[in-house]
Amino acid sequence: MSKRDYYAVLGVDKGASASEIKKAYRKLALKYHPDKNPDDAAAEEKFKEAAEAYEVLSDDKKRERYNRFGHAGFKGSASGGQHMNMDDIFSQFGDIFGGAFGGSGFGGGGGSRRRMKGSDLRIKVKLTLEEVATGAKKKIRVAKQVLANGVEYSDCSTCHGSGQVRRVSNTILGQMQTSSTCPTCHGSGVSITKKPTDADQMGMIRKDEVVEIDIPAGVEDGVQLVMRGNGNGAPIGGVPGDLLIVVEEIPHAQFQRNSKNIHHDLYVSFTDAALGSSAEVPLLHGKAKIKIDAGTQSGKLVRLRGKGLPSMDSYGSGDLLVNINVWTPQELTKEEKSALEALRHSSNFKPDPNHDERGFFDKVRDLFT
Repeated sequence: MSKRDYYAVLGVDKGASASEIKKAYRKLALKYHPDKNPDDAAAEEKFKEAAEAYEVLSDDKKRERYNRFGHAGFKGSASGGQHMNMDDIFSQFGDIFGGAFGGSGFGGGGGSRRRMKGSDLRIKVKLTLEEVATGAKKKIRVAKQVLANGVEYSDCSTCHGSGQVRRVSNTILGQMQTSSTCPTCHGSGVSITKKPTDADQMGMIRKDEVVEIDIPAGVEDGVQLVMRGNGNGAPIGGVPGDLLIVVEEIPHAQFQRNSKNIHHDLYVSFTDAALGSSAEVPLLHGKAKIKIDAGTQSGKLVRLRGKGLPSMDSYGSGDLLVNINVWTPQELTKEEKSALEALRHSSNFKPDPNHDERGFFDKVRDLFT
């Protein structure tokens, strides 16, 4: 599903000022805040969408990049909300919410519990060019940390469940109160009272899980896909990390890839190139027959439209470019040598580069015009 325009998400014009953008975001953030919409997945998605839009449009450099390239300007980067979750939003934009949700478990204001977050996991998935063309489903075994069964916990004895510790100090201006994250529970507000013997101090154990990954068609080597919430688990009801999937493309024996286009080297005999013929070329799925014109020179390119790879970001597919190479025989019989000797001095057998003065890049350009 394609992303909505960030300006449309916040309901502002493209020329909106920084204060207008902040005001629009705060209005949406308060409207869709999880505390006001408990167990409402649609509201949570709108909350995340608004935070993602604000993250980009409130930053001058990111906003300029977005105005020039749109969502494509943030492909493969962590900018533009690619890894944002609820904890990220509250930690980055707490000042936007002010004290309106200070008592919530999400961390809107002071004195709130901190939801712990599991770490991200990164794996590498190898794909053939045929799988890139159609997309693929992969089942991968992933070793991750999960909360063990039988873990019990209670309010932290240091902060009494608030996640914060307060200190009062005397100054020349009077008493001053400060708060900081509880050093005992690290802001979670709870302490583990019971856990299995094989669990660590946070009640976590390592467990293998089989994850099914749906890889879209057209991915490129090095692209990183994100499966949110499929990384390491977090203790005490925290937020799981993400699973990051790095695509590695397996080299193909017959094709070379160039973005959406694929290239294939076809070798034809000297006689077929001189007299004309037809040849069969492989496709990623199946075969096709092409015509070899009489007098074909080595380096001629034949374009098969739409026989390349699909694009992740747009409609349509690339092309298959067949590079024709004329094969010169390396061993000749006595009769073959005699026949060629008789033709050695024929004017038709003498090179005539002026017959087609176009270079290689001119020929490639002609294919796309």
